[in-house]
Amino acid sequence: MSATLETTLSEPTPAVVDALSTVAGDIVVLGAGGKMGPSLCRLAHRSLREGGKGNRVIAVARFSSGELRSDLEADGIETRQCDLVDAAQLAALPDAPNIIYMVGQKFGTSGEEARTWGLNAWVPGAVATRYAKSRIVAFSTGNVYPLTPTDLAGPSESHPTGPVGEYAMSALARERVLEFFSRRNGTPMAILRLNYAIEPRYGVLRDIADRVRAGEPVDLRMGWVNVIWQRDANAIALRALAACSSPPLVLNVTGRPAVSVRWLAEQFGKRWGLAPSFSGTEADTALLSDASRMETMFGAPPVGIEAMIASVAEWVEGGGHSLNKPTHFTSREGRF
Repeated sequence: MSATLETTLSEPTPAVVDALSTVAGDIVVLGAGGKMGPSLCRLAHRSLREGGKGNRVIAVARFSSGELRSDLEADGIETRQCDLVDAAQLAALPDAPNIIYMVGQKFGTSGEEARTWGLNAWVPGAVATRYAKSRIVAFSTGNVYPLTPTDLAGPSESHPTGPVGEYAMSALARERVLEFFSRRNGTPMAILRLNYAIEPRYGVLRDIADRVRAGEPVDLRMGWVNVIWQRDANAIALRALAACSSPPLVLNVTGRPAVSVRWLAEQFGKRWGLAPSFSGTEADTALLSDASRMETMFGAPPVGIEAMIASVAEWVEGGGHSLNKPTHFTSREGRF
């Protein structure tokens, strides 16, 4: 079941195949062991092969547990075990003209603030120095924005940042450090402010579906969200390799318009013949993003909200497992 899902999440699109055909050289994915990394590696590898290119995809992670490393290698992806905090290990990584940077800490920030800042603000500078001659596409987060009125489209990339909480502040520090090295060394970069990636095992929709299914109240304090199918977000990251610039291209990566959390719960309820219960009330602000620039550059994400709801619901109905990593998207205080 999971193997079939991974195949779906890494299905090449013509746009990704075309974009990678213009990008020379291997692709190193740093932080490939996270929630999105494995499917991004597979999407890159499959797209390169479909386009007739033999470039390597090299997945870099600590690979501290599970069978992920052997699974990726079985799919034709090279792997390297590395703790990026260790200067010697970072230096020993292979050179490559294309870097996808997926490293960061969000959950567990409370009580681990120093580690969060180290991983989110110091490591990016070390990586940018090591790969100063490469193109770097770096994942960031929409959490760098303040909460904004729900009757508007949400912040564009030119909107003033206003991070709430230490995680969000450290994420903005990551962006600033990367921009500093991009300007200093002329390194072409793209910084992707993502929220929220969706797939059946994890994400805002899975959080809501699980609560509806269990008869537990759905928290409405963060009443509206932007979401994007995980494959579509990964596709944007790979296509952005050809759009890197110095200073960095900054891009909100999500779907639009924002959707109501109440409405999402009601859609799962209708499917299952359940009446969702709720707690809290919708505030007049939420963590939102306007992805108009992304759509202008790359088109609207092909998977819409109805298809996302159906995919998550079918997975839950079939007993599909969860990653058991709640998103805490309801947090208005920035504590994760």
